[in-house]
Amino acid sequence: MTENDRSGTSGTPWTGSDGPTPPSGVPSSGVPAEGSAPPPYVPASEQPPEQPANPRGRIRQQDGSSKPRPPTLAEQRARAAAQQELIAADQAREAEYLRKKKVRKRLLIGGGVTVGVVALVAIGYAALSPDNVTATCTTSDDVVVADDNNCDPTYASSHGGYSSGGFIYMPIVGGGYSQYRYNYGGTGVVGQKVSGGTTVKPPKANISTRSGTSVQRGGFGVSSGGSKSGTSGGS
Repeated sequence: MTENDRSGTSGTPWTGSDGPTPPSGVPSSGVPAEGSAPPPYVPASEQPPEQPANPRGRIRQQDGSSKPRPPTLAEQRARAAAQQELIAADQAREAEYLRKKKVRKRLLIGGGVTVGVVALVAIGYAALSPDNVTATCTTSDDVVVADDNNCDPTYASSHGGYSSGGFIYMPIVGGGYSQYRYNYGGTGVVGQKVSGGTTVKPPKANISTRSGTSVQRGGFGVSSGGSKSGTSGGS
């Protein structure tokens, strides 16, 4: 084996190991041997900085073995006070709701009583108040509307007629009489057929003709004759 074979192709002397031959006086372990020259001095400013054991920014994982700190006495008191305040606020809201509900109920009852009293008064007044009815003069068969004078006893007597049994008798040209009576509540114009109404005089009612003549004044169970025809103008 030649020297070149021992040193390899690079020209580095062969040391019998895989790595390069350390400097003279420094063993392969990196520690100077006794009696050998120390390594050359390198200033601290030129030396590479040492890496810390826990570099900055490194995340350390927790194993979850730590337990939360129990609350202090002051924290416990604060939590209890806050809970009592919430309970008191809920009770106050409930009491206010019940109070308003009670007031609304009273107002509704009072309003209902008032409305009931007013309704009863109105119904009683309406029941006691007489109805206003219009009397329409018609022929005796209650078909054709005639002039109001034909149902007026005073007018009939001044023109040769008379009244009897609720009918008014008016003389006609050539002899004889025409019969007339009132229709109560019906409508129509002279010469046409009456619409609706009845030949029965309604009691306790204010009855007047279409021309405004009073036939009967009613109310509270009292009735009286009209200013002209009285009670003889109807059946």
